Amino acid sequence: MAKGIIDTQPPREKAFLVGVEFYQDDNLLTIDDSLEELSLLADTAGLDVVGSETQKRSKPHQKTFIGPGKANEIKLLAGEVDAQIILIDDELSPRHQRELEKLFGDDVRVLDRTALILDIFAQHASTREGTLQVELAQYEYRLPRLTRAWTHLARQAGGGGGRTGSAGGVGLRGPGETQLEVDRRDIRRRIDHLKDELDKVRAHRQRHRAQRKRARIPIVALVGYTNAGKSTLLNSLASADVYVADQLFATLDPTTRRVELPDSKPVLFTDTVGFIQKLPTHLVASFRATLEEIAEADLLLHVVDITHLNVQAQAKAVHQTLSEINADHIPVLTALNKIDLLHEPGAARQAMTDFPNAVAISALRREGISDLLAAVQRQLFDRYTSLEVLLPYREGKLISLFHNQGEVERIEHGSQGVLIQGRIPGRLVAEFSAYLKQQAGGA
Repeated sequence: MAKGIIDTQPPREKAFLVGVEFYQDDNLLTIDDSLEELSLLADTAGLDVVGSETQKRSKPHQKTFIGPGKANEIKLLAGEVDAQIILIDDELSPRHQRELEKLFGDDVRVLDRTALILDIFAQHASTREGTLQVELAQYEYRLPRLTRAWTHLARQAGGGGGRTGSAGGVGLRGPGETQLEVDRRDIRRRIDHLKDELDKVRAHRQRHRAQRKRARIPIVALVGYTNAGKSTLLNSLASADVYVADQLFATLDPTTRRVELPDSKPVLFTDTVGFIQKLPTHLVASFRATLEEIAEADLLLHVVDITHLNVQAQAKAVHQTLSEINADHIPVLTALNKIDLLHEPGAARQAMTDFPNAVAISALRREGISDLLAAVQRQLFDRYTSLEVLLPYREGKLISLFHNQGEVERIEHGSQGVLIQGRIPGRLVAEFSAYLKQQAGGA
């Protein structure tokens, strides 16, 4: 530190990591790799990792998740390094949380992986929408874990949405009602309010998507494991200024930019929150409005950090999450990013054999960007299917779908319905199969 400069930053809390490997576990990462990822998450949250311990079990212990003997061992190890936080690499049930808190004592806090990720999201949410989504996820996570230690809502959700209307419940307590019951009721009320606000956000997003569809501008959603380089790629594609940092979940709020393809056709690229293994279900539910941007896209651009040791596991985690949000039916183009960091030039070509429909790029150095845009153009415009359909007037949604998603070349209104001839994305042909008159094949 330079002479005369006073460091006003509070000291970072010390965290001790605990991972449990279950014999029938279907986790994508090994226990050591998962703990390494947890360590990166802890650093992003502002914690210093001072130690770690693992255990193998057939199933979680009924009371303490980890075995009681191992828990006591961890208590001693954490005490030797003055750890203030015990960080569990799984989501704990409310009972497991309570039992471990009793075992480790009042001087040590117990956090699970979900609470840590929620804290990171709370730190990084910068828009009103992101704040609402994070606050909702935090309250839904905390409600079943509420104990007397949480009374008067002392630990506010990081979303910053303000106190509940009863000032902690004082003055509203009924006969025999405990402060804990009041706080639970206040949290439920706050959850209902947040859901109402997010429904408004969702409706607003739907109107914007409808406008974009009417403008017939295709939408490409950037998806990928956290820290794969999605924001850097969006900056390279659109000369944008999206915030970029070498840390997990640096970007939460969706950003959309207009980009011109090689044939000058405009496309909208949308960057969304990165995925991760064991992504908390609270987050998936709370970020529904944002994740719908992915599910409504015409094409998914899967950004992969090709230099990562667990690249295949990360890619699998992304595809699992896409399935959870009902976006696994959308065509996928893969961008193998960070090829500038590969030691062997041939490694990129080898990697492309492991990922179908892939383009090797360096988003940071803008290598391969022209090839990527050409591939996007082929996916969006060169893989349309020409067809002719006779749609009954009652099928207004299909008529609108053809207009919004396809290219109408001829339209005639008759007594039996609307005859439309044109081209639509291949993934939508099945929607019109019952009314197909002619199919000219791919274009």
